[in-house]
Amino acid sequence: LPGPPFTHQQTPRKMVYYGQTSCEQDTERYLDVVKYVFSCYKKEVPLVINTMGWVKGEGLLLLIDIIRLLSPSHIVQMDVCDWKAMPPLTPEHVHFSAGLHTKGKQQSKCKQLGVGSMESWKYSEGEDVSAPQHKLLYVHPEFPRAGVAGEARVHSGILRDMSILGYLGHLQSLDIGAVLPLHSLVPYQVPFNAVALRVIHTDVAPSNIMYAVNASWVGLCCIPEEVQCQTDGPVLLTQTPVCDCLGFGIVRGVDMEKKLYHILTPVPPENLRLVNCLLLGNIAIPNCVLVGQQGIEGEIPYVTSDYNYSI
Repeated sequence: LPGPPFTHQQTPRKMVYYGQTSCEQDTERYLDVVKYVFSCYKKEVPLVINTMGWVKGEGLLLLIDIIRLLSPSHIVQMDVCDWKAMPPLTPEHVHFSAGLHTKGKQQSKCKQLGVGSMESWKYSEGEDVSAPQHKLLYVHPEFPRAGVAGEARVHSGILRDMSILGYLGHLQSLDIGAVLPLHSLVPYQVPFNAVALRVIHTDVAPSNIMYAVNASWVGLCCIPEEVQCQTDGPVLLTQTPVCDCLGFGIVRGVDMEKKLYHILTPVPPENLRLVNCLLLGNIAIPNCVLVGQQGIEGEIPYVTSDYNYSI
């Protein structure tokens, strides 16, 4: 709330690396992530849940799932001027509407008493259903174009790049001076068999996995299982785990002879000891990191404008 997120980053109490900017491709995993993160909430302090802006079609159904899942005490709904596609998220609406992965209650059970009041909700014996009791705070703007998405996707991409750059800023010395280019910083060496590897957003053939990982942004994660490998080759996971993410890094090189990943990260060593999994998602390193490095002569690896889109 006090300003742009990249200016005051903090280490979360609980974090999962979802690995994509939108959850449309895997809404079930998205809900699993929400459940996992929410499970550490001890209710000793108020919790503000910032839902995403996808509220049309399946996005609205997913929002109903999330409301059912988290049972908030209050919902603040900000409407868009001249747009009536989204109904008020009253307790009754959430209760009776089907979500994307959850079912709504049948309205016929309480028709004889009227649906207007919370007291009218009746269920058959043995049915353990708690009716939502949240208070809806509805904000309806009167001026035109209020809440219109417009260039939201472009702006969110810029803010995401700024957040990544702000995070990478922790690699720099606290002394105010010249900013060191990333290629001049000493990376950690991580043996292939010390961490499991998984590409979240697409299928990659094992023979191509190192091409995908090299020069990529990765989530540094901790899976409960011990990583075991009989060989010194990479350990590949067959499914994407829902697990703790302790921070992020850049794989700035892969040494195939010594079987090592070279990883740049500001995560402190005491936390890195817990990392046993690298998750690669659909989040790109900002272009300026690759093209704006000082002291590079000749062609820059992984950067080209001469790209054949027919391939």
